[in-house]
Amino acid sequence: MNLLNQPYPLSQEAIDFFQKNRFIKLKNVFDAETLDHFGKAIHDKVMAINKEKRPMEERDTYGKAFLQIFNLWREDETCKEFVFSKRLAQIAAGLMQVDGVRMYHDQALFKEAGGGITPWHADQYYWPLDSDKTITAWIPLQAIPLEMGPLEFSAGSHSIVEGRELAISDESESKIQQKLRVTDFNHVIEAFDLGEVSFHSGWVFHRAGANNSGITREVMTVIYMDKDMKLIHPQNDNQKLDWETWCPGAKVGEIIDSPLNPVLFP
Repeated sequence: MNLLNQPYPLSQEAIDFFQKNRFIKLKNVFDAETLDHFGKAIHDKVMAINKEKRPMEERDTYGKAFLQIFNLWREDETCKEFVFSKRLAQIAAGLMQVDGVRMYHDQALFKEAGGGITPWHADQYYWPLDSDKTITAWIPLQAIPLEMGPLEFSAGSHSIVEGRELAISDESESKIQQKLRVTDFNHVIEAFDLGEVSFHSGWVFHRAGANNSGITREVMTVIYMDKDMKLIHPQNDNQKLDWETWCPGAKVGEIIDSPLNPVLFP
């Protein structure tokens, strides 16, 4: 548990890699004991809150991709302790090269056994934020082999704008895949070791394969933004909903400093 707030040795090489590719996978961010303790609390809270009971064949592509539960930090003190980890927030600030980071929101993403793909997309399509100083920590609560559907990245794809206007859907999977096929961006598909955590920026394209294993792929995520991030006027209905849900009371053109967006580092 003490590991949550111990500094992580972030090298200049890692920072340079992230700045170039807008994603990175870091090993040994957490140990087995930490993940076991907090993973159980996250699992129990997700199971308690989840209302998705339909069989897989009755769901659409988004519904097959994962069970998605938001802002566990507001639901459970143990989950909050994990989400507010200074270690994670320090890594986020270091990779983005900003003075500090604040919470955008957290979400658990549980891809059930037999769950489908997570289509190609860029997260920031959903976010009414005025810069790309955003980063998501994708934290597996167990080792994730290829058959379980680990997160995949198109390295450096933040540099293209085609596809940014697409929500997660069959259309985004098809159109973004077609675009990436004619670029020289490296498509990174790798398993995750226990304790390995990935970080990716809001505009880099990423996806995940289906879960062809017999167990649920349990992942916790925390989305950070520059502590000085300002709200922009929403560009689509999803951004309008995000403003109302994750940044209540924030004003366009001003720093997002609502009670749901506390500074987590320093």
